Amino acid sequence: MAGNPLTMLSQSESKALKIHDLVKAPANAPWAQERKNSWDARYPATVYYTPETLADGTPTTALTVILRTKGCHWWWSSGCTFCGYFNDTRDDVTSEDLHSQWEFSLAKFDDLDTMGMIKVYTSGSLLEDREIPVDFQERVLKDCHEMGKELVVESRTEQMSEEKLAWATKINPKFSVAIGLEAYDDEVLRFHVNKGFSIKSWDRAVENLQKFGLRVKTYLMFKPPFMSEGDAVVHTAKWIRDVAERSDEISVNPMNIQRGTVIDRLYRANEYRPPWLWSLIRLIEDVHHDIHPSDAGNGADDQVSRLIIHPTAGGKTRGAHNCGKCDAEVVGAIERYSVSGDLLELEGLDCDCKQVWQQEVTLDNSIPVPLGVGLNRRGDALAHLRSP
Repeated sequence: MAGNPLTMLSQSESKALKIHDLVKAPANAPWAQERKNSWDARYPATVYYTPETLADGTPTTALTVILRTKGCHWWWSSGCTFCGYFNDTRDDVTSEDLHSQWEFSLAKFDDLDTMGMIKVYTSGSLLEDREIPVDFQERVLKDCHEMGKELVVESRTEQMSEEKLAWATKINPKFSVAIGLEAYDDEVLRFHVNKGFSIKSWDRAVENLQKFGLRVKTYLMFKPPFMSEGDAVVHTAKWIRDVAERSDEISVNPMNIQRGTVIDRLYRANEYRPPWLWSLIRLIEDVHHDIHPSDAGNGADDQVSRLIIHPTAGGKTRGAHNCGKCDAEVVGAIERYSVSGDLLELEGLDCDCKQVWQQEVTLDNSIPVPLGVGLNRRGDALAHLRSP
């Protein structure tokens, strides 16, 4: 690929490159290959625990296990524009390695007995036979069922066939499946995210999951690539309303910049700004009464779904952030709302930068600038003119 600038438009007689050429290129770079081969496949990428809520609303602690795998099969052929999970994979992970990772994870903390939930993430889909050996899928499903732990796994839509779910529920009759839908909009899925499936595929997957009595967790992306701040506020609110009735939980993930991705290129070229935290506050206020008709908060009988927003890298320049002075306070309020579902968590938040944010959103919704009008919120303006 030497001498090829990887532009989307052809500047010669050769064909223009496709989006997946841009997505895949960094994974073949020497730094990426060196990093991949440096991981010890016998150990997971990370294991940690966080406060969580069980399906019946009971507070608990969740063990989160991020396994080191071969990665997502969609990544092998193309990949999403924002996903940097390839940085944590190895091409030669075996079934024996995965069993070793699982045993290490379960033994990591002495108080596993007190944890009511286990989340298993694989940088892809646990129930995808091309990525994860079937014997290991069975091990995870069986162990969590026998331990009495609520299990949460991630998956793309194509794995959620009736045949696969019938097999899985014979081993573990009750678990939750988190699907990275990102946007309930086929145009955004294709041109912004390069997701590789349509909203019809998500509709079909959810129908199958509900047929087997499994819980549905829907991930939505806030401000995907090639979208302005103002558009993100409007579109994400609509997507939440579109999926709320069919989702037990909705997790809104504000964009954070992961190394080696298309969004990373845009960010370093000063063509993309991570979301404002104020936009997440506006989003919550906009959809709150759609989720909580009686304003009674999480756990109420009329709650439509549970809305969760945990800004990854919140307050940092590669994650959702404001001016720097108010970030910690606003991130804390957003995370408290995710637990309580109470708008009172957001009262009293203010900062001088809120006016700057408001002006940006107003301009985004008033003038035709596809990538938005936002400027860097921190640091020396001259330094931002150079790509790091």
